[in-house]
Amino acid sequence: MNMQVCFWVNGREVEVTVEPRLTLADCLRHHLRLTGTHVGCEHGVCGACTVLVDGKAVRGCLMLAVQAEGSKVVTVEGLSNDEGLTPLQASFRKHHALQCGFCTPGMITTSHALLSEEPDCDADRVREVLSGNLCRCTGYVSIVEAVLDARSAYKGSGR
Repeated sequence: MNMQVCFWVNGREVEVTVEPRLTLADCLRHHLRLTGTHVGCEHGVCGACTVLVDGKAVRGCLMLAVQAEGSKVVTVEGLSNDEGLTPLQASFRKHHALQCGFCTPGMITTSHALLSEEPDCDADRVREVLSGNLCRCTGYVSIVEAVLDARSAYKGSGR
């Protein structure tokens, strides 16, 4: 039995008909064609599927699409703008904090949530928060440096 679910994605209201067991990550990718949200482990361990739901970083593979009813969901696509890279994305580029790119959407989404709440966080806090996001290519030094470098863009911005 399929269900209708209505929520906001990247500032746009959407209504989809889904099976009750469909994950939010699969709904975003397959029904809404927002393929920036990656699915890796499907157990909530790798962080590649991280999206923002009502401002909080959540694992899209652990949340059902029907649970998003009435929520505001932001994917990595919703963090960027038409004017070019955001300061966080530019910082990832500057610090070479990505290689294959598979973990990058989850890293950026998680980092955005952290910096929105704690723009004065230190390196230890960045490492703690990103410890749930796995990367097999870069190591984490450049990722932590990128997040720290982007802090100034979040200070006083009310993000």
